[in-house]
Amino acid sequence: MNRRELLYLFSALAGLGPKALAQVLENPGRLYELPPYGDATLLYFSDLHGQAFPHYFMEPPNLIAPKPLMGRPGYLTGEAILRYYGVERGTPLAYLLSYVNFEELARAFGPIGGLSALTALIRQQKAQVEAEGGQALVLDGGDTWTNSGLSLLTQGEAIVEWQNLTGVDHMVSHWEWTLGRERVEELLKRFRGEHLSYNVVDELFGDPLFPAYRIHQLGKHAVAVVGATYPYVKVSHPEEFTQGLSFALDERRLQEAVDQARAEGAEAVVLLSHNGLQLDAALAERIKGLDLILSGHTHDLTPRPWRVGKTWIVAGSAAGKALMRVDLKLWKGGIANLRVRVLPVLSQHLPKAEDVEKWLQERVAPHRQHLFEPLAVCESLLYKRDTLYSTFDQMVGEAVRALYPEVEVVFSPAVRWGTTLLPGQAITRDHLYAYTGFTYPELHLFWLRGEQIRGVLEDIASNVFSPDPFYQQGGDVSRTYGLRYVLDPDAPTGQRVREVEVGGKPLDPNRRYLVAAYGGRLQRVGEAKAGFEPRPIYAVLEEYLKGVGRVRVLPNPNVRVLGRTYQVPEVKG
Repeated sequence: MNRRELLYLFSALAGLGPKALAQVLENPGRLYELPPYGDATLLYFSDLHGQAFPHYFMEPPNLIAPKPLMGRPGYLTGEAILRYYGVERGTPLAYLLSYVNFEELARAFGPIGGLSALTALIRQQKAQVEAEGGQALVLDGGDTWTNSGLSLLTQGEAIVEWQNLTGVDHMVSHWEWTLGRERVEELLKRFRGEHLSYNVVDELFGDPLFPAYRIHQLGKHAVAVVGATYPYVKVSHPEEFTQGLSFALDERRLQEAVDQARAEGAEAVVLLSHNGLQLDAALAERIKGLDLILSGHTHDLTPRPWRVGKTWIVAGSAAGKALMRVDLKLWKGGIANLRVRVLPVLSQHLPKAEDVEKWLQERVAPHRQHLFEPLAVCESLLYKRDTLYSTFDQMVGEAVRALYPEVEVVFSPAVRWGTTLLPGQAITRDHLYAYTGFTYPELHLFWLRGEQIRGVLEDIASNVFSPDPFYQQGGDVSRTYGLRYVLDPDAPTGQRVREVEVGGKPLDPNRRYLVAAYGGRLQRVGEAKAGFEPRPIYAVLEEYLKGVGRVRVLPNPNVRVLGRTYQVPEVKG
């Protein structure tokens, strides 16, 4: 990336003053008109999580890192990420990157994402590249089919139809597998692109289920795209979804795929990955011959490529917020240079793809009343993403305790997907599905001893705060309600959780506590509450919301973090 191109990037996206910003909103096409560069283009998005309609998505107020990983991409948020990338407050890129002034920017720029706007942007960029004599691949980084209302109601089928309309060339996977192996294999037969994976293999014999890579002739150069499925599917989700399959991280098999692609003539190798940014950075130091990693799973956004060893890494954001355009300058040795552009999917300022609009209206028609019926009004900011706490998870705890007052502790899963609701918005079932769109959504009530609760908290902390990315096997920290504790992320394994209290009293290791949890397998280690019939968490929330009518959640984080600054957004609603 030369100086002229760098200045163009920041003038187009990150350095707009009030006058220039107003001009962009009057003529948003200015954001997307890019001068030609290089020999081939990759149009990349990741972690869509089935979000079919424009919505809001705030970046996390806190990303707590293990000490050795502090200050690096993937652990930057708020003012820190704006400083790191040199992004001016109040700009479109600041809106995508940071929670700072989120509510004001959301009202200024409007919602992000939506299938129609994303398709239109992909087509516009691809046509621009082809008109200049280039070629473009459309790459999907996974977590696309699930976790939304439209996905749940069609078992992923509608999202595959959208991929086909858009012209996705390759995809990888993770949450897709929570539809069940049989359904995934059925939908992949309908997918017109190609699912790539070096690491989905038969558990018994080790035979691969999918091609590990595909080589594309892009002009004068051959580029291989290698696929990597999330390696901890069986750790993160119930085993019955993927019986007979292994997803294990296998460095030897990955290295063999890279070497074989080069032996077959690939001059450059791109890893389309759902490993997460930190694990991908670790692999970049250990796998030889990888020129570029397109990283998904951790929902990070990298306005500039991250160089690790001889490998560039670009992370693709989430929730349909942005399309990443990666232009490659190729030579016989691989990628000589590249240009990365973050193209915001500002739904109100982009044209719509008319065929996708028509298809979406038809697809939604049978479900419109169900999805968009107002259940309550949100009077304060509801968000999900954070290392330890969110106002949405606090609302879940309040709802469960309101309906089941005998419950003492509520666990909520710390998935990174969801949406954000601004003060004054109506809460619909579509919003509930965006937060709780599991294929295993049941809320369970069960008994755990105090020592088991502490053990669960320690196991989660060990996973999230391991300084070795190879041992980070999940999302953020599971949220708790009714329980408070002190967290020392730098303490040795087994000693990170301190001063645990339930109901204002110290945790008794020998006492049984009634616990509620959903979206996981914690109930398997407890004793089910006699007479309680598990029910979907979104049904529980619907009953609560209809009962209260208006929801105002005042932020009340229940974890005190040692050695870090922890903060929550100001409540203005």
